Amino acid sequence: MNNVTDQELLRDFAGCKSEAAFAELARRYVDLVYSAALRMVRDTHLAEDVTQGVFIALAQSARQLADRPILSGWLHRTAQNIAANTVRSEVRRHTREQEAAAMNELLGNEPDATWEMISPHLDAALGELEEADRDALMLRFFERKSAREMAALLGTSEEAAQKRVSRAVERLREFFSKRRLAIGVGGLAALISANAVQSAPIGLAATISAAAMAGIAVQTSTFITATKTIAMTTIQKSIIVAALAAVAGTGIYAAHQSAQLRSQIETLQRQQSPLAARIQELQGERDDATNQLAGLLAENAHLEANSNETELLRLRGEVTRLENQQDDPTAAAAKTLMDKVNRLKQRLAETPDARIPEMQFLTDQDWLSAANCALDSDMDYRKALASLRAIAQGKFASMLHDALGKYLQANNQQFPTDLSQLQSYFASPVDQDILDRWEITSPSTVPNVGVGSLGIITEKAAVDEIFDNRNVVGADGSGAVDFLTTETESQLSQVMKVYMAANNGQQPVDVSEVLPYATTPEQKAAVQKMILKNSK
Repeated sequence: MNNVTDQELLRDFAGCKSEAAFAELARRYVDLVYSAALRMVRDTHLAEDVTQGVFIALAQSARQLADRPILSGWLHRTAQNIAANTVRSEVRRHTREQEAAAMNELLGNEPDATWEMISPHLDAALGELEEADRDALMLRFFERKSAREMAALLGTSEEAAQKRVSRAVERLREFFSKRRLAIGVGGLAALISANAVQSAPIGLAATISAAAMAGIAVQTSTFITATKTIAMTTIQKSIIVAALAAVAGTGIYAAHQSAQLRSQIETLQRQQSPLAARIQELQGERDDATNQLAGLLAENAHLEANSNETELLRLRGEVTRLENQQDDPTAAAAKTLMDKVNRLKQRLAETPDARIPEMQFLTDQDWLSAANCALDSDMDYRKALASLRAIAQGKFASMLHDALGKYLQANNQQFPTDLSQLQSYFASPVDQDILDRWEITSPSTVPNVGVGSLGIITEKAAVDEIFDNRNVVGADGSGAVDFLTTETESQLSQVMKVYMAANNGQQPVDVSEVLPYATTPEQKAAVQKMILKNSK
């Protein structure tokens, strides 16, 4: 059956319930789905059952999917939904203390440090990609298709298929870069290719196929119902309960987001600590060289007075060597970075509207991180200042989440109605001008973040609507989206529909391509802002 397409297999299964057809589909994609589930739930037994839930959903939707050209993207999205709703359904049954203890046990060290940092965020990043970009990545790195095979499935040329993959990898790199996970495009592609798909447990595909053929009716939105209909031993069920206790409490996306700030700070400290140590070392070397230089100059004057010309020439050469030693390239690089920090601070002083009160939480390391980029244009400065604000807002969001958790525990899980109610729950009092920038609102105000159903706390407005992130805090965690996406999503969606209708359903390679299809001033403004945001 290797030469039979996914679509033919789906039609065969939907039409005559062919067990062989579904078994082949399970064989083709079980590793992909299992790997995604394992990254999201961080437990092998739970990942197996999430995988079963995905293929049961595939069996139920086979007829509707029979004409879908690329199946892997749908499978990945379904795995995200089932995993997220599975954990959310169990959150109310476990306390935060149980969650924290179990999470610490589950989060073991991976053999590759870089993969360990990006792996927990990979599936959230894939979920933010446009469908065409996600399909291209699935074909290239998860199904390991050649450029020719990709082109045939995508209905485009090999060059266009490769370009789409490159664009999608760059989007992933930008996603990780915003979260202070620095990695190059080539390295990211290599890591995904090497680690994204792992072998599923032996026999899982056969179990999935048997469950589907048995006509198991399940709701793919909840994993609990699925576990009631899939045959498992008592010990397997007890393992699932223990695994759920380990990961319940935030939801997959919210759990990643609540841990994200701590991960960013730790990564930043690891990146900047060597530089700070090197700067301190160079300063010590400079002081030693200065002291040696002063001593040699004094000895030089003494010898010059005694007309010892040979020794005088030798000492003059030593003086020259020590002066040159102070021009060490590493010291020059450190000095350049400090100069850029000073320039960034000067720009902030000249544009006080760019400052927010949360910046009082910034450290010297934060300034070094924000200044470690080009500062050649106004756009560069806007991005650097937005980065500073993002770090400061993220730190306060973490403090806010801790205070909110204490408030909910003390008030029978009732969400506050005014931010002043949280003041006594902070580790130290928070300035009122900080609280004035945030508001309590409905979760629907900032959709697709999923940090709590009771209510959310978010920033009221952006300082720079193009480059600023919007932090969101809820009972289940914290997260961030950019202001531009939430404010222009409706307008961009309308323009995109017109573009795709005029281009046989194809999505644009670059956002600038949709500008001619914007008809209203609001649509044109939204597209222009997105073009500006994506500019280098």
